[in-house]
Amino acid sequence: MGTADVEAVWRIESARIVAALTRFTGDFGLAEDAAQEAVAEALVSWPLAPPASPAGWLMATARRRAIDAIRRRAALQDRYALLAAASAVDLAVDEVIDPDKIDDDVLALMFVSCHPVLSPEARVALTLRVVGGLSSEEIARAFLVPVPTVQARITRAKKTIAAARVPFELPPAAERRERLGGVLSVLYVIFTEGSTATSGDRLLRPDVAYEAIRLARTLAALQPDEPEVHGLLALCELTAARFPARTGPDGSPVLLDEQDRRLWDFSAIRRGLAALAKASTRGLGPYGLQAAIAATHASAPSVEATDWDRIVVLYEALGRVAPSPVVELNRAVAVAMASGPAQALAIVDELIALDRLPGSHVVPTVRGELLARLGRRPEARAELELAARLCANQRERSVLLRKAAALS
Repeated sequence: MGTADVEAVWRIESARIVAALTRFTGDFGLAEDAAQEAVAEALVSWPLAPPASPAGWLMATARRRAIDAIRRRAALQDRYALLAAASAVDLAVDEVIDPDKIDDDVLALMFVSCHPVLSPEARVALTLRVVGGLSSEEIARAFLVPVPTVQARITRAKKTIAAARVPFELPPAAERRERLGGVLSVLYVIFTEGSTATSGDRLLRPDVAYEAIRLARTLAALQPDEPEVHGLLALCELTAARFPARTGPDGSPVLLDEQDRRLWDFSAIRRGLAALAKASTRGLGPYGLQAAIAATHASAPSVEATDWDRIVVLYEALGRVAPSPVVELNRAVAVAMASGPAQALAIVDELIALDRLPGSHVVPTVRGELLARLGRRPEARAELELAARLCANQRERSVLLRKAAALS
């Protein structure tokens, strides 16, 4: 077994291993460190002697590492005595990992990683590390930040959780529902970065987006009665379904009206629609409404045949339950398609007057498109050039400059 095999097993099993170790030791940071040490050992020993049960080998090794670490901590003698007693009777791996508690363990791990005591950046990094099984290098590459920055965020996050004495347990049902929004927002941030990178030379980061989908599927399996979990999963699936058509062979962006819809992933669309049906059982929340918008696009044979009136209504509903300037801007785009650019321009100009999205390249992008449709070419070109200056993603910037040049 080589490095790729170790990484594959780790990606699949990491959440279960870290969760079980955290329950076993009562120390979230120790559990994650011990699991990482087990992976490092696996990279050396597996090529020489492949284990019959890779996941079991990782758990047993991580458990030994955790006990060794506790043995070295003079301040934790009481806990060491407890674990040493457990070690003395040589508990089997299957006894350490209670199959009936695995799902609750992984769910608890998600809630700990997304705990409100952490900053949003720390929640994302920690979730990708301990629940997703990504390395610091992978996280740094995904978000275009230095590896030491990611490592520092993860280290601070674990120390913060320890200092706050965050228990490794599922919150009570009422509190869990309150904190579920934080977990969903972390997964949404991860997916959004994967679906349209905020900076760099790639429009898409599919590996990041698909990791968010995998985590959303896990959460949906663990919380099957929460409609918004299914709503987020539906949104991710339906959005990712368009990935194959969103870029050309050279990685350049392909706009919605130019996409070959035959390239869309129809299996992902079916999964997304199924998740949306589950989300609709008790009325749609913010993620469910966004998924319904994505579903309207997914079911249309072309931009012209899209039910833009329905999309406008859905954005209006979204604006009532989760008002934001981004929602208003997207509503303006839908209004332009349903009723013409003049009415949409008024919405955008109001956002600008209220300074609702300062510094965003998306506002001048939309305004430039609307002005172009109204025949106000010099103004449109100026807006698109401004958008290009504000845009940090090189692929998007090239599209904006090409559009501006076409208006000369």
